[in-house]
Amino acid sequence: MTSWLDTPAHRTWLEGGLADLVAFSLRSIRPEGGFHHLDGAGDPLPGRSPQLFLTARMGYVAAIAVRHGIPGAGELLDHAMTSLTGLHADPEHGGWLSEPGSVTRKMTYDHVHVGLAAATALEVGHPAAAGLLAQVAEVVDAHLWDDDAQALRESFAPDWSDSEDYRGANANMHGLEAFLAMGTALQEARWHERGLAIAARLIDGAARDHGWLLPEHYTPDWQVVLDYNRDEPMHPFRPYGATFGHSLEWARFLLQLDDSPLVASPPWLAEAAEALTRRALDGGWDLDGRPGLVYTVDWDGTPVADVRLHWPVCEGIQIAAYLLRRTGDEHWEGWYRRLWDHAARYWVDDAGTWRNELDDRMHEAGRIWPGRPDVYHCGGALATPLEV
Repeated sequence: MTSWLDTPAHRTWLEGGLADLVAFSLRSIRPEGGFHHLDGAGDPLPGRSPQLFLTARMGYVAAIAVRHGIPGAGELLDHAMTSLTGLHADPEHGGWLSEPGSVTRKMTYDHVHVGLAAATALEVGHPAAAGLLAQVAEVVDAHLWDDDAQALRESFAPDWSDSEDYRGANANMHGLEAFLAMGTALQEARWHERGLAIAARLIDGAARDHGWLLPEHYTPDWQVVLDYNRDEPMHPFRPYGATFGHSLEWARFLLQLDDSPLVASPPWLAEAAEALTRRALDGGWDLDGRPGLVYTVDWDGTPVADVRLHWPVCEGIQIAAYLLRRTGDEHWEGWYRRLWDHAARYWVDDAGTWRNELDDRMHEAGRIWPGRPDVYHCGGALATPLEV
C-alpha cells in the first residue's frame, strides 16, 4: 500500500492548504505592527491587541511557507520580523513585550517563540534573522535558563526581576522546540544539549512516572503539583490535568532530538515518543463518545475539559507522519489518514482555513480561543508531512 506521504495528489493537496493559510493570514497584517486576531471570515476581532507569541508564530509559519515557495509568505515573514525587531522589542530592559502598550510580565513561553521564528527565518535567509537570533540567545543565557535545574524559568517582571514562583512544562516544551531550531541554524550543540536536559526531566522522568500522562505544573524546585488549577479546567495555557495535545507535540520534538547530529541520542527518546503518542491517540481518541480528542484528562484518564480544539488534531497529524516515516508501521498510516479525515470533516472550512474550537455539537465555538488567531499548528500539519 502506498503511503499518503508519498502520494502526489495528497502532497499537492497539502501544498494547496498551506497556500490557503498564507492567503488568509495576509489579511491579519496590522500596518502599525503585529497581527490582528481574525474571525472566521478573515476580519479583525475588535478589542484584541497584538500578542508576541502569535507574532513570532506567524514568522515561523511564514518562514516555512517561504521554504516551500508559497507566494505571499515573504510579505508575512517581513512583517513578522519587522514587528519583532520593532513593535515588540523592549529597548529599555531588553527582550520583548508580550502585549505592546500594556504592562505585562515577560513570559519565557513568548520569548522562546521569538527564537523559533528567528532560527527558521535564518535558514531561509532573512536579513534580520541573525541579529534577532543573537538577541534571543543573550536573553536565554542571561534570564531564562536555570543552569542548576537544567530547565527554563517561567516569567518575570518587565525589568527581569521577580521570577515567578512556578515552573511549567509548556514553556519548557516550546523551549525544546526553539532550542532544536536554534542549534540547527547556528550549528551549536549546546542548544540541543539543553533540549535533551529538559526532555530528560519532564518526559523520561515525570511523564514516565505518571503512565505517560505528563504533569504540566511544578514548584520552583521542580516538584509536581498535580492539583494545580483544578478550578480552571479551561485555562488556555495552564489547565488542570494532562493535555493529550501536548503529549503529541512532545513526541515530535523527541524524535527531532533523536535525529540530531549535534547530541548523542539516548534510546528512551524514540521509546517515549511512541509511548506518548499511543497513550494520546490509541488511549484518548473518542474518549467521551464524540469524535476527536478532549482538551484535558484527569490522572486516571477520564475527561476533564471535553472541549475540542484544532491544535491537538494538528499535532497528531505531525507525529503520525514522523512515526510513519520512521517505522513504516501501518498503524501510523491508519492514524495519519484517520486524523486527516477528521480534520477535513470538522476543522477545515470551505475556504481552506481552520476552525479553532468546536462545541459539544461539533460546531464552531470560542470559549477558550475565539476567532482564528493562530496558524502555527495547522501550518505545521500541512508542512510537516511534506518534509519528513
